[in-house]
Order: sequence, then structure tokens, then C-alpha cells
Amino acid sequence: MSTNASLPAEARVAVAYHSGFGHTQVLADAVAAGIRDGKATAHLIPVDQITDADWQILDDADAIVFGSATYMGNVSAEFQRFAEKTGRRCVNGTWRDKVAAGFTNSGAKSGDKVQSLVSIAVFAAQHHMHWVNLGLGAGWNSSRGSEQDLNRLGFWLGAGAATDVDADADRVRSADKATCRHLGQRVAEVTRQLLAGRAVTAAA
Repeated sequence: MSTNASLPAEARVAVAYHSGFGHTQVLADAVAAGIRDGKATAHLIPVDQITDADWQILDDADAIVFGSATYMGNVSAEFQRFAEKTGRRCVNGTWRDKVAAGFTNSGAKSGDKVQSLVSIAVFAAQHHMHWVNLGLGAGWNSSRGSEQDLNRLGFWLGAGAATDVDADADRVRSADKATCRHLGQRVAEVTRQLLAGRAVTAAA
């Protein structure tokens, strides 16, 4: 058996998200761009408009990145409604051992976004998925830092963004988009590594 197993050419990564005012949509697009940077296929799925074909994409995906706006210190009602529709999949283990990650946006710099990320991570854990953290140190935390730093708001569990509540979607901060793009690339790379490892194990 060769010890030089190559990474799979492509992994399939879905981005399942809810965006109320377009800001989280912009971040979902950035995550998808990062997934493609990581040599994986990206599928964007707005969960408030989910179709049977979208459910099939989620079931077939190797990884799912979940995203939601943070409202009142937690994920949106629309995202929670989507999560509750996965109950049978949870019981059946449909998403077991897929890779998972999360991102969120709020108006306030903190906005209790970590609560949303924890909710998403617990949701993924209930499906027995493998959680991927952001993999970045905190930016903008010294006199040499700036709001253009990756992870400018200092989140580790996933990607956190802040957009002024009266800002149009095209005013989502570039650093937050870059942070989400980093998350997408990291998820794609970890997923490809996991698939390569499984291939080696299966061939042993």
C-alpha cells in the first residue's frame, strides 16, 4: 500500500445559513469563496427557502458550515426552525461524522454572538459531526492591530462579524468577509484531509 495517499480532488461542502437583512448572506458568500480556495465544491443553501433538492445536498455533503444572524443573543428563529426539522436525521445519524463549522453576524461588536456559535456547535454535536474551529488568533487586540485584522472581534469557536444595523449589505466589513473566507478554506482543507485519511484506512 502506498503511504503517499493524495488528498481527494474535491470535497463537497454545503453552507446552510439564514440571513434576515443580507449581511449574513454576504458572509455566506465569503465562506463559499474560501471553500473554493480550499479546492472543494461549495453549495449555498438559505435555510428559510430550503427545498427537497437542498436537503439532498446537505445529506450528500462531506461538510456543512452553518451560519445565522444573531438576534436577541442567539440564532434566528428561522435557523432554529431549520434545526428542528433535522430531528429525524439526528435520530438516524444521517449527518454523523460530517465536518461542521459556524459563523454569525450581529449589529453590536459582541452582541452575545458566542451564544449563537455555541448553539450551532451543540446542534452539530447532536448530529455527531466533527467541529472545526476558526483557527485564528485574535486580531485588533494591541496598539499595532487594526480593525482590518482577521478575527478582529476575537472569536475562536467560529467566525464572528459585526455590521452596523443601519448599514446596507454591501457595507459588511472587509475584515469580517476575509475572516469568513478563511473559515471556508479551513473547513475545505480539513474535510479533504479527513476524506484522505478515510481512504487510507479503508485501503489498509
